[in-house]
Amino acid sequence: MSVLHSAPKFASNEGVLKALTKALGKVVLATSEAHGEIVITVKRAAIEDALRLLRDDHQYQQLMEIAGVDFPDRAERFEVVYMLLSLTKNHRVMVKCSTDENTPVPTVTTLWPVAGWLEREVFDLYGVKFAGNPDLRRILTDYGFEGHPFRKDFPLTGYVELRYSEEDKRVVYEPVELAQDLRQFDFMSPWEGAEYVLPGDEKAEEGKA
Repeated sequence: MSVLHSAPKFASNEGVLKALTKALGKVVLATSEAHGEIVITVKRAAIEDALRLLRDDHQYQQLMEIAGVDFPDRAERFEVVYMLLSLTKNHRVMVKCSTDENTPVPTVTTLWPVAGWLEREVFDLYGVKFAGNPDLRRILTDYGFEGHPFRKDFPLTGYVELRYSEEDKRVVYEPVELAQDLRQFDFMSPWEGAEYVLPGDEKAEEGKA
């Protein structure tokens, strides 16, 4: 029994970037196409309107994900990336905008209710604010957590973690203990051999003595 699908099995990027750039007009700041992916950067203030146009006029019905990216050396260090899927065309496109630590990005919960949770993740992990989000709270870190752990300058040690103590019958604060010490990699080729004794090799040296 054969099943017919309206969406093509393989969707081509041919002509898509040109068409979408023309449709979005002056709000487009940059575009790129690489590794089979189309990326369109738009003005921050226009992100809601741009995504509405892609949803309503170009059949990108589904918001798959919102991700954050941190570039600490930039004046607007954060990028917010929206990943859209067209169910009818079996095609994906990424739209992004940039912001700094203080300037909020317009919410897109007006377009997709699921964006509420996704924006909370970016807020929690990067500190990006979303204007208009009706419930912008932390979602992944613990109560009272300070800082935003996905920022490139977030320290790896010096913070506390929280857990519920069955013994004390309450939430307790404890220093963060890393399960494994941070390692320094020298990227030396293992075929050439290291210039120092590797862990375990000292036993071979003892056997020769």
